[in-house]
Amino acid sequence: MSSENQNYVSTAAQPKTKGGFFQCPISNLNTRRDDIAEIIKECKAESFWYRALPLSVGSIAVTQGMITKGILSRSARFGSLPKVALAGVLGFVIGKISYVPTCRKKLETVGVQPFGPGYFSGFCPKHSSPDCKECKEKQKHGSEGQPVPAASQ
Repeated sequence: MSSENQNYVSTAAQPKTKGGFFQCPISNLNTRRDDIAEIIKECKAESFWYRALPLSVGSIAVTQGMITKGILSRSARFGSLPKVALAGVLGFVIGKISYVPTCRKKLETVGVQPFGPGYFSGFCPKHSSPDCKECKEKQKHGSEGQPVPAASQ
C-alpha cells in the first residue's frame, strides 16, 4: 500500500492550464489561439493589399515604362515579359517582408513574444520568471560587474 502512494503524484499541486502541464514559460499563458489565428489572417490580408500588391503593381509599371522609353532593353526572344515579371515578383516579396514588423507588433499586443535579438533578455531560466530581481541585477552588471548594453527592443 505504501508503494502505491509513493508512485502516485497528486494532480492538485499541478497547475490547471488549458494546454496541459508543459507550456512555454516565456509566452503569455492567457493568449488564445483564436486571437492569434485572427491576427495572422489579418496580417496576411493587410500585407497583401497594403504593401505587396501596390509595390508589385508599381514596380511593374516603372519597369514597363523604362522598357518603353528605352532605358531597359527588351529580350529578343521573350520581349519585356521576363523583366516585368521579375519586377512584379520582387515588389511582392519586398512588400510582404516590409510588413513583418507591423505583424510582430500586433502579435505582441496579444502577448506573443517575438523571436530575434533580445528575445531571451528578460527571462530567468533558473526561476522561471521574467521578474527575477537577482537575474535583472546580473543582466545589468554582467558576470564581471561591468554594465552590459541593453538589447534593442
